[in-house]
Amino acid sequence: MWLQFVTCLGISGLALVFAQAVDDSKEDKEFRENADSIQPHRIVYNSPKPAGDVYFVASFDTEGLEGWVTSDATKDDNDDTRYEGIWAVEESYDQKIPGNKGLVLKSHAKHHAIAAYLQKPFPFKDKPLIVQYEVYFQNGTQCGGAYLKLLSEDDQLDLRKFDDKTPYTIMFGPDKCGQEYKLHFIFRHKDPVTGAYEEKHARKPDVDLQSYFHDKRPHLYTLIVRPDSSFEMLIDEISVSKGSLLQDMTPSVNPPKEIEDPNHQKPEDWDDRLQIPDPESVKPNDWDEDAPLNIPDPTAKKPDNWLDEEPEYIPDPESKKPSDWDIEMDGEWEEPKIPNPLCKTVGCGTWKPPMIPNPAYKGKWKAPMIANPKYKGVWTPRKIPNPNYFEDTNPFQMTSISAIGLELWSLTANIMFDNFIISSDEEVVKQWVKDTWTQTKAVYDADGPGLIMQLILAADKHQWLWGVYVFTVALPVILFISFFWPNVRFGPPDDYYYKKTDDVQINDEETLISEEQSQQSGNPSHDQQDNGERSNRMKKESALRKMKAKLEISAQAQGGGEPDLGQIPVEEALRHRKTRPE
Repeated sequence: MWLQFVTCLGISGLALVFAQAVDDSKEDKEFRENADSIQPHRIVYNSPKPAGDVYFVASFDTEGLEGWVTSDATKDDNDDTRYEGIWAVEESYDQKIPGNKGLVLKSHAKHHAIAAYLQKPFPFKDKPLIVQYEVYFQNGTQCGGAYLKLLSEDDQLDLRKFDDKTPYTIMFGPDKCGQEYKLHFIFRHKDPVTGAYEEKHARKPDVDLQSYFHDKRPHLYTLIVRPDSSFEMLIDEISVSKGSLLQDMTPSVNPPKEIEDPNHQKPEDWDDRLQIPDPESVKPNDWDEDAPLNIPDPTAKKPDNWLDEEPEYIPDPESKKPSDWDIEMDGEWEEPKIPNPLCKTVGCGTWKPPMIPNPAYKGKWKAPMIANPKYKGVWTPRKIPNPNYFEDTNPFQMTSISAIGLELWSLTANIMFDNFIISSDEEVVKQWVKDTWTQTKAVYDADGPGLIMQLILAADKHQWLWGVYVFTVALPVILFISFFWPNVRFGPPDDYYYKKTDDVQINDEETLISEEQSQQSGNPSHDQQDNGERSNRMKKESALRKMKAKLEISAQAQGGGEPDLGQIPVEEALRHRKTRPE
């Protein structure tokens, strides 16, 4: 019964996979047909408008850089390091959505800074904060960030002086350098006791972020922070990390109630060594600490044809002094050296025997370790109440934000940002996604690989997926065959038996023997040896009679003569097949 269930389950799974592939192909085909039917462009792009109350929105399609301010500040108060990276508003290189423009970081290996004020400050009170925008690494990325900063509300805030020291409340977005791929969520928490701010970092998402930096297609990044101090990060509307501001940030929002006493010193007689050198151990007299690790092989001999007088390197005969070589400026010209070709077969120069491990080497002598009789354990200072302890039960109540900014450095240029929105209404954001990201995703999905190709690409990244694919395909096939054709795979079951034929059978022999023994049972004068010989003779005669009859019938059917029984071995006559066990 379970075989039927597993077989049906596997076949159903395969059917769903291929059905999905067919369905995706149909959707892609329909999208292409609909897109190609629109002239002169594949699609008609309409600049999005927010469907409700928002704190900030920017699509760059018609307004360009209106409201955005590029920074003219210097980094680290160094006039030589300025925010001189160029920003531009333009369409993407591939122009898959004509008319759709974005903010593009244009300079390579430069510091960039640009910011814009919100329509109104966002107070962290009783409504969630939803921040969302698109990032498109058009050339991939080597090292650099694409994160945004939500700048803290301050009367002294000047966007023209926006730099890395400008106070922010939240930092969110992708960042990559080397082989480290990150999705930042950092918020600055104010200590209610000291008034100092400290950065709190969310843990790294558990998903592989690598493809989002290198697949050269736009991606949608969303951060939701709710009044109950929970947060969630999404990429392309898929949740990649969620948690609590109280429990899932590093360092923790609330400090420990107790700390180690900084004035508590370890006593001088406190011995925390678990083991000590044995004081009674003495170095053996024959222990030579100065013996070298390797010594010349005393059995080695210099080859007879070793070239002692030949140098290992000789001047390159094909080299020539450059025509513009200036002795006064460049010094005396010397020919470059190359390995001496005569040394390839045997060797040149001073011969030295090869080194071998020294059998007398013992190294530095050390006394064996024994348990420390004075061991008292690992010393730790005593705990005292934390004078800076506080308990913030609602870290969501952060410093209000009044501006959004991009303060970035990147080795790769042409990073595109688009469709920023900050709101507290999830329905408004959903409609914004429908008007922007859904359309973008559909365009790139239509030109992207199908389901089967996506599976292959995924397996190239994660080799273990090939095993999953093989198992998924092979298991239903094996179960199907083993259930419907058991003999093909596993042979006949134990209770299966062949139908009896006219060939000589063991039962026939046993019957003849029983009949003979029953006829002789009335004459007790026959000894056991005669009975055994008679039984064996009757077996052979019975087998030969049956074989003769069978061959005669076969010969008559073929028009031949009488068969020669002398050529038939007894073993052939006694051939039999397996029968059902008693």
